[in-house]
Amino acid sequence: MAQFGFENDVHSILKLDMPITNAPMARWQRKASSSNTSSVSGLSPGKSANVSLSSSKTPSKTPGKNKKQTPSKTGADRFIPTRNSKQMDVANFLLTKENEPVDTNNAAGTSENQKAWSLSLNGYNIEDAKILHLGGKPLNAPEGYQNNLKVLYSQATTPASVKKTRYISSAPDRILDAPEIRNDFYLNLLDWSSRNVLAVALHNSVYLWDATQGDVTLLMKLEREEDYICSVSWTKEGSYLAIGTRDCKVQLWDVENQKRLRSMASHTARVGSLSWNDHVLSSGSRSGHIHHHDVRVAEHHIATLTGHSQEVCGLKWSPDGRYLASGGNDNLVCVWPRVQEGSVSNNSQAVRCWSEHQGAVKALAWCPWQPNILASGGGTSDRHIRIWNVNSGSCISSLDTQSQISSMVFAPNYKELVSAHGYVHNNVVIWKYPSLTRVAELNGHEDRVLSLTMSPDCSSIATVAGDETIRLWKGFEVDPLKKAKQKMIKSTSGVIQQSIR
Repeated sequence: MAQFGFENDVHSILKLDMPITNAPMARWQRKASSSNTSSVSGLSPGKSANVSLSSSKTPSKTPGKNKKQTPSKTGADRFIPTRNSKQMDVANFLLTKENEPVDTNNAAGTSENQKAWSLSLNGYNIEDAKILHLGGKPLNAPEGYQNNLKVLYSQATTPASVKKTRYISSAPDRILDAPEIRNDFYLNLLDWSSRNVLAVALHNSVYLWDATQGDVTLLMKLEREEDYICSVSWTKEGSYLAIGTRDCKVQLWDVENQKRLRSMASHTARVGSLSWNDHVLSSGSRSGHIHHHDVRVAEHHIATLTGHSQEVCGLKWSPDGRYLASGGNDNLVCVWPRVQEGSVSNNSQAVRCWSEHQGAVKALAWCPWQPNILASGGGTSDRHIRIWNVNSGSCISSLDTQSQISSMVFAPNYKELVSAHGYVHNNVVIWKYPSLTRVAELNGHEDRVLSLTMSPDCSSIATVAGDETIRLWKGFEVDPLKKAKQKMIKSTSGVIQQSIR
């Protein structure tokens, strides 16, 4: 019975809907007593404080109308929270157990239990938790902790949100010696085969450097010391190498067996440029003539092109084999059609002939992904890169590089144009195509860059300069994810073609 009596006392204490006798004066009473006009007496605490006469500070709504009292609300001047039975039990526990002595024997066990419950419910010990942390980095979550809440913001970047930037090193990946290289702007002394072998002509010798193994091989050497190599060019398969010499001849070598297959004589001056189109080898000489050689037959000379009046220093077949582009010391850029099978012609007409350049045109490059686009670069007195549309014959764009242009090549992995320069800058520049905005500059050569060629996987370029060095530059590697996607597209396209056939 004593327990029930105690609970009734507690309920009476916590019950707030009864009049408070020993409490400070209510707000409405203070307000009424402070007014200078007559006030209404006898108001009970249960009446609403909003009910007042016209003498109060708050004016009435409409004069002359009956005033309606606001329904009575218990304790309208204070916030009365809603309490349920559980809150009453907690209050009862706090009132009864607050002053009880602490059992020292069970204190350690209780703290351990609280720690275990805290780890289970919160994932950490609440005693070690901090409301504010002024350190630089956020605290690491305990090992094995998993947060099931959805993360809206995070300092750590996820792999999908990381923007992968391309890195182009300003330093060469490798430097090779090229002693006795001829510092002649009009010669083409460097070429990279599809089998990853780099051929370079050093005076009267041709050396091969295996980029995979790193081995160096002497392929050939001219008999006479006064003769020198003027041009080198690999076949598409990378098995044979064509060599143009000062003594007006073109030699064909089997690289694997290191054997000369034939020597073709038809020119009257040195052969400074070469280009392959299947079994047809085109050669340009100082006389201004271009000869087509069918290397399969004994009578190899099948056509002569006579569009240039001075030395032909640039010669390139288009990727589809339809057109041959030639550049000469007469500042002309000519485009020639493919020689028909079985025909012998000495007066082939050029499809296009442009004379906009003001200097010798040695640098020529066909766009791999747009076969009708040709890029040409002028010498010291011109210094311009010009982009041509062979089909329409128009110049799409032109850019002044402020430096002599000796060689150019398109980089298909990033759709860029790479140009090698002589006087004055002696560097290599990467341009974004077709905007021709500068992407990067590769500096390091101490003399003019004579020639430029690209690796078979289109990830690196090799440059040779008058400082007798060959420098290999990396900067065109494809992103692995992008490379895998391209392989998947190629494989699916191959399956489609097979199904059509």
